[in-house]
Amino acid sequence: MSRSLLAGLGAALLLAACAPAPAPLPSRPVPADGTIVVSAKPVPLNPEAPDLSRIGRFAYAGGVELASDDTARLHGLSDVEITPDGRLVAISDEGDLLEARIVLDREGRLAGLAEARIAALPGLDGQPLPGKQEADSEGLAVMPNGDRLVSFELNHRIWLYPADGGPPRPAPSPQITSPPNGGMEALAPDPEAGPDAYIAGGEDSAQLFHCRLSAGCTPGATIDRPGREFGLVALRRLPEGRTAYLLRAWDPLRGNRIVLKIDGPQGEVDRLELSRPFTVDNFEALAAAPIEGGLRFYILSDDNFQRIQRTLLLAFDWRP
Repeated sequence: MSRSLLAGLGAALLLAACAPAPAPLPSRPVPADGTIVVSAKPVPLNPEAPDLSRIGRFAYAGGVELASDDTARLHGLSDVEITPDGRLVAISDEGDLLEARIVLDREGRLAGLAEARIAALPGLDGQPLPGKQEADSEGLAVMPNGDRLVSFELNHRIWLYPADGGPPRPAPSPQITSPPNGGMEALAPDPEAGPDAYIAGGEDSAQLFHCRLSAGCTPGATIDRPGREFGLVALRRLPEGRTAYLLRAWDPLRGNRIVLKIDGPQGEVDRLELSRPFTVDNFEALAAAPIEGGLRFYILSDDNFQRIQRTLLLAFDWRP
């Protein structure tokens, strides 16, 4: 969650005061075994033009609003990865881990989630992380060997969660001073640089850091943003030396604005921009999965546990 979002939250609540009251959040926390049923309500790319299915070279491959009556914890999702076998892995800024299988319809479009399970991320002592100060997980990188790196804000750090389970251990993190809600939001494996390599990106600064588990972190480039109001919230390394960046801005008048920017070795290759009247919310999670002739991008929104926001998962097929 960015500082600009926190600053504008009060204004957003005032603007929403006259809107119909949504249903209350479920009162139950998490089932004992973590298994939950996730409902998926289809959403159009543009509610004002329901038949619209493409923005430039980005073809809309379906979108859903996610919810669950089984838990009050399916909120605040802040980063996402899609595994090669089609499973979704996501973290929340309250220290939860969501795992589920992506469900596609007969046309191969995103239809929902199945076999979902949610659980608390453990701390170094093996116990659930205590409180927001320690549990504000923002970035997720699934490494080639299955280990998972998670970056945290407030108490800024990166931890490695072993693929075989068990408590995490500290991983190299950029040695910089960050504002409480402006830390390492973006985190991604960097397999071309090595099996233990990863990239971390600061939200407010949009600066990249190249890290290795065996060698620490070194400063890299600063991302070219559409404007200073945009923060870097997610990134993913792509084939052919390309990188996808998800950038987000918000203000009370224009609401959420999102840019998915694809850069290559010679500069920008393509971009997707979303703002009203398109279906948009506080998107800050990005995943990329291979498809025939291109990539499928998934973007996931963090509803900040607010009733006036939604947990949206949208898919776009991009063929360069």
